[in-house]
Parts: sequence; structure tokens; C-alpha cells
Amino acid sequence: MPAVIVIGLVAISPKLFSKQINAAIDAAAGGQNTEWYQVVEGSIYDGDTLRVERGGQELKIRFCGTDSPEIEQLSGIEARDHLRSLVAQGDGSIGVVPIEKDHYGRTVADLFVIRPDGSEIHLNSQMVMDGMAYHYEKYSGSCPQPDVLVRAEEIAKNQSAGVWGNPGAEKPWNYRQKR
Repeated sequence: MPAVIVIGLVAISPKLFSKQINAAIDAAAGGQNTEWYQVVEGSIYDGDTLRVERGGQELKIRFCGTDSPEIEQLSGIEARDHLRSLVAQGDGSIGVVPIEKDHYGRTVADLFVIRPDGSEIHLNSQMVMDGMAYHYEKYSGSCPQPDVLVRAEEIAKNQSAGVWGNPGAEKPWNYRQKR
């Protein structure tokens, strides 16, 4: 029987997803483009935005290819708290793979946390797989591994995780259009 890998709150079979998630981690966490920062205390506003700093430089980061419920939406606070719990599994350092700047001046990035045991969490796909964010297909084309987000969302849907457990959940991009 194959081993089961536990990533965040969801157990998955290695043959289903480990190759893709490991490719995302390998492409970014140890890559030349990875920049290591400290998470700014109290800066995790929601499930897809946070601030980091290093040497007096502070960046506002937007997760590449994901969109979490707004804080006022159903599951918004849960998504924020879930991201906080994932980040807390590391030592406060976060690997940032910058991709581009968005129209608000935020750095769009892939993000990683390394646990004390050396295992890594790809925060973008973990939030999607745990049902705390949607794959934001409209903006995932520039992400290094958009297929990882597609697969993470399939897993969340199949397990009715998070937002997928509520058939009436409104996607955040639709919610924002109404405001």
C-alpha cells in the first residue's frame, strides 16, 4: 500500500498529486528566484494576501492563481485563519517566488513555508486543496505551475472541502463585482 502524504489538513495518495506538488516546490522553494522574508506580524488580512519584510523592505504579497473568500463573505474569516495556521507551521520565514506586480502594486507570488521537519508547504495550492481558496483561472496563466492549482481544486471539490461544502458559496470575484 502506498504511503499517504499529509499536506495541511488533507491526506492524498502520492500517485495522485505528489509529482506535481513536488515539481512546484522544487521549481520555487530551492530555486534561484526564491527570496526569503519574514511574515509581518498581524499582516495576514485574508486567505490570499499578506505582507513580508526583509532588511527594512516590506512587500504586500498576493497569491498567484488563487482567490479566497473576502473577509465579509461566508468562509472569509475561516480562510484567513487557515492561512495563519499554515504559516504558523514554519518559523516565520516565507519563501517568495515573485512573478509580477498587479494593478494595485502588490507582488504576485508563489509562497512556501518550511516546517521544522524539513517538509514544505506550497501555500498557494494548499489553500486551494483545503477549500479555503479557489483556483483563479483568469489570473493563473503566469503562475509557474497552474496545473497544480487545477489538481488541488479537483481534490477540494471531490472532498467537499471548505467552500466546496457549501453549494451556495459565492466566488469572491463575483462578490466583488456587486460591491
